[in-house]
Amino acid sequence: MCFGIALALVLAVSLWPMPEPPPINTGWDKTDHVAAFVVLGLLGLPSWPSHRVRVLVGLLLYGGLIEVLQGFTVYRQADWRDWVADAVGVALAMLIFGIWRRKRNQA
Repeated sequence: MCFGIALALVLAVSLWPMPEPPPINTGWDKTDHVAAFVVLGLLGLPSWPSHRVRVLVGLLLYGGLIEVLQGFTVYRQADWRDWVADAVGVALAMLIFGIWRRKRNQA
């Protein structure tokens, strides 16, 4: 449930009309993308631990979809560098989740 809410929140913030700043931001667009996709990954991976690849690929596709949708607005623009930042966030989530699982299994 939290994962679904987070997906909807990321979509809403990503399509937020500009020039007003999004309600949640880090001050730099690329770190906003990284942070959002780290959170999505850290919510999605524990929810479906046996489907890690599907979660990760799904998040990458979701990031791409957001960029496509932004391209259809008059107040946002699609940017492949944002998708790369999304991918960095997904990779960080995968790394953090992997470390957490290893530590949990050692305990």
